[in-house]
Amino acid sequence: MPHRQQHETRNTNQLAAPQARAALDQMKYKIATEIGVALGPDTTSRQNGSVGGEITKRLVRMAEQQLSGRVGPIQ
Repeated sequence: MPHRQQHETRNTNQLAAPQARAALDQMKYKIATEIGVALGPDTTSRQNGSVGGEITKRLVRMAEQQLSGRVGPIQ
């Protein structure tokens, strides 16, 4: 297996809507700031997981609101 540089990321997830990448990245950094995680090469898996978990919660909440016809601000 080739050696990776520390600053490289290995995201193999494919987005269903690639045009959403910028919005998801913005959400990721916003949430990281809110919960006090400084994203970077030294971020632990646990910290990254906290950010990812919060993104998932918010995206599910957004989808539920959209499906129910109630669209409002996402907390």
